[in-house]
Amino acid sequence: QGVYTTGAWEEKSDEISFADFRFSITHHYLVQEPSDKDGKEELVEDALPLPMQDLLCMNNDFPPRAHCLVRWYGLREFVVIAPAANNDAVLSESKCNLLLSSISIALGNTGCQIPLFVQIHHKWRRMYVGECQGPGVRTDFEMVHLRKVPNQYIHLSGLLDIFKSKIGCPLTPLPPVNMAIRLTYVLQDWQQYFWPQQPPDIDALVGGEVGGLEFGKLPFGACEDPISELHLATTWPHLTEGIIVDNDVYSDLDPIQAPQWSVRVRKADNPQCLLGDFLTEFFKLCRRKESTDEILGRSAFEEEGKEVADITHALSKLTEPAPVPIHKLSVTNMVHSAKKKIRKHRGVDESPLNNEVLNTILLFLFPDAADKLADGFESRTSTPAGNNPPPENEDYNLFSQFKSAPSDSLTYKLALCLCMINFYHGGVKGVAHLWQEFVLEMRYRWENNYLVPGLANGPPDLRCCLLHQKLQMLNCCIERKKARDEGKRGSMSDRSPGDTGKGADHSGDNAEKEKEVGKSWESWSDSEEEFFECLSDTEDLKGNGQENGKKGGAKEGNKEPVNLKPEGRLHPHGKLTLLHPGEPLYIPITQEPAPMTEDLLEEQSEVLAKLGTSAEGAHLRARMQSACLLSDMESFKAANPGCCLEDFVRWYSPRDYIEEEVVDEKGNIVIKGELSARMKIPSNMWVEAWETAKPVPARRQKRLFDDTREAEKVLHYLAVQKPADLARHLLPCIIHAAVLKVKEEEALEDISSVKKIIKQIISHSSKVLRFPNPEDKKLEEIIAQIMSVEAIIARARSLKAKFGVEKSENEEEKEDLQRFVNCLLDQPEVSVIGAGRGPAGSIIHKLFVNAQRVSAVPPLDEELRRSGSSEERRLNAGAVSDFPPPTGREVILRTTVPRPAPYSKPLPQRMYSVLTKEDFRLAGAFSADTTFF
Repeated sequence: QGVYTTGAWEEKSDEISFADFRFSITHHYLVQEPSDKDGKEELVEDALPLPMQDLLCMNNDFPPRAHCLVRWYGLREFVVIAPAANNDAVLSESKCNLLLSSISIALGNTGCQIPLFVQIHHKWRRMYVGECQGPGVRTDFEMVHLRKVPNQYIHLSGLLDIFKSKIGCPLTPLPPVNMAIRLTYVLQDWQQYFWPQQPPDIDALVGGEVGGLEFGKLPFGACEDPISELHLATTWPHLTEGIIVDNDVYSDLDPIQAPQWSVRVRKADNPQCLLGDFLTEFFKLCRRKESTDEILGRSAFEEEGKEVADITHALSKLTEPAPVPIHKLSVTNMVHSAKKKIRKHRGVDESPLNNEVLNTILLFLFPDAADKLADGFESRTSTPAGNNPPPENEDYNLFSQFKSAPSDSLTYKLALCLCMINFYHGGVKGVAHLWQEFVLEMRYRWENNYLVPGLANGPPDLRCCLLHQKLQMLNCCIERKKARDEGKRGSMSDRSPGDTGKGADHSGDNAEKEKEVGKSWESWSDSEEEFFECLSDTEDLKGNGQENGKKGGAKEGNKEPVNLKPEGRLHPHGKLTLLHPGEPLYIPITQEPAPMTEDLLEEQSEVLAKLGTSAEGAHLRARMQSACLLSDMESFKAANPGCCLEDFVRWYSPRDYIEEEVVDEKGNIVIKGELSARMKIPSNMWVEAWETAKPVPARRQKRLFDDTREAEKVLHYLAVQKPADLARHLLPCIIHAAVLKVKEEEALEDISSVKKIIKQIISHSSKVLRFPNPEDKKLEEIIAQIMSVEAIIARARSLKAKFGVEKSENEEEKEDLQRFVNCLLDQPEVSVIGAGRGPAGSIIHKLFVNAQRVSAVPPLDEELRRSGSSEERRLNAGAVSDFPPPTGREVILRTTVPRPAPYSKPLPQRMYSVLTKEDFRLAGAFSADTTFF
């Protein structure tokens, strides 16, 4: 391949006005590094301009991807002047002559040696005329464009006659003519077995079976052959006149004997691909406006009369004095109950999802709710809410870049199921139906203390999408409610598993007191007695053993009576002791800070910002932000009677307690400590909070995290989501899954170009998806990139099947074929090693032979039929019977004509002929001596 193929082409454009007509002027040039050889040639006085030398160069014929003028004339640099508007054209001969004469004068005045072309006639005809001037020489570029092909232009002998007549050389014999010939053959009739993609088994999916496409996995591959045509170019690059015969009767141009073969493939326009279709259809959901009630019917889940479903009326139960007994329903029973209501209002046949598909999905999403465990309690409680420690691989951690969800999470699985439901099972109605069932399941789990599976333990992960955070928040609520209802001290509302270690002995002293005054943990429920902020100060103090009613004890700091019974101890600190009583310092059981999702954090920050900068606003902001600090102080006071603020700071914020060695009166070195400077600021928040705090253990404090209220907020949030909102939330998960799918499929093919595109997709998606509500246009770009990767991989598989890469037994030959297929994907045109005799050439030959056998009579080119029986005899007489008639014939003729004295350099002559199904073009570059005054 020459520099025209390997080098980069660039262009610069501008607009000019000439004779009240706007033209665009474009400079096309090949980017290449200057060489010493080029510089030396420019110094030669009698040297021809570089464009005229390019006319004779035979190394850059037939470039696969270049401007048509590069292909016709072999130029590496030229300027084109064309009408600026697409619908404008230079049609009249007078205007054309005016332009050409003006160009000739401009080239002569400037001494420019770059060819300059003018586009004439309509743009679709690609008609150009131009001129190039050098020292004492001029080259005119001419073109002929004919719709009907004259008989003499069909074969080589006729083209030679025309070329020699155009030269007009008076010498005899005429100088020899060099030729380059290329015949192009098109293969369109692919055999069906060459396409390996199996269609999806939709019937198996409808039946609820796990078939070729199972829930939780995205499909992949093209539904049609992504390769529509194969173009074989057989080339004779260096021929001399008289070596071969090609006339209207016989032709030596046998493609099998051609020294050079090159292949290009034509890709099918927008082939239908499964993954791309899934993504596109799911993205369309984002533009829907209907709510779930509008899609399914407003009364879909409501019962008339006295039949009231416990599951759908949780809010009413909150106001009742005692918990309403709820039967331990399995997910499947609950779904059947809901489906009865759906059928009652919709009719059995109108339900978007049938039972088998719905049960398959629910068991996939909630594996802890299998039918065989009807009571479900043991199985649900024994199933951990979280998963194994997340794998530390790059693919798994993509969720943090895409702000989606981990690939083993419930949210991720839900997104894949909704995507499949949307495509195969009812579209938006199916999505709305499944979402209703999902919300019912979340309500059921909250009311029955069943943890939601497929979610990591702990507070909401702000790296994930908001919907995933909401589900994690619901799990936090379930854990805390479950811990209270089961009476376990190791609930999530404490930072520890309970009173363990040495502190257990001390806290056990007041066990009887707890039974009398404090509510036992087993009796805590969603009743009004749970909210301890309603208790009076006297009751608070009684709960801490202060039956004498000393209300001022909390404000006296370290002067609190030491006869208070310690409560809520975890274990001794180990190193620290209280400063004044000298007793061991005990770490208290404290409340966990309230978990928050990103929308709650944003809401809280807005509230704090609206408080302003006034003193009152700043004080209120500090009180809001110190709720957790106040709770910890109260727990510390309850666990360490007689403590002071310094004791608390030493445990809670050691850097704010500064210790230094000093010498006492007796000369001994002792350690003296004091609070840091910021703790001594007047009206310090910590000091105010300490004075306000009362010795109340964590179990009787006002809850920092009201799990009942937060759970109802989450359930309401889920219930009001429209299918469009749901699709917006889950689209990052779908894109995440699609990227993982293309990476998995690419690993099987090992295509370097696809690896680069996948990295670009990940980088692009990371920038777009990290922000809420990304633009539709940017999301469409990401989906288009994924679809392009899928198409490339499908093309690779199609070509591998067609060229039998996997069937090859010779390992070396298999590697050559694999390399050849990869080049076809990346390059516009690929040379066939060994031409028709190499491994790839043999396969291509067989493909054409099979295609010819399928068609009983090889159809002749419509343009060639007019040549009559002589043309038919000529084609059938040659050795091209295995191939159809060539779709295109390209011939380049070159020669040089001696120049008259005193010049020694011969003048280049060149003619390019192309014959295709559409038309015939003859482009010539003919030189002439000129004298400039």
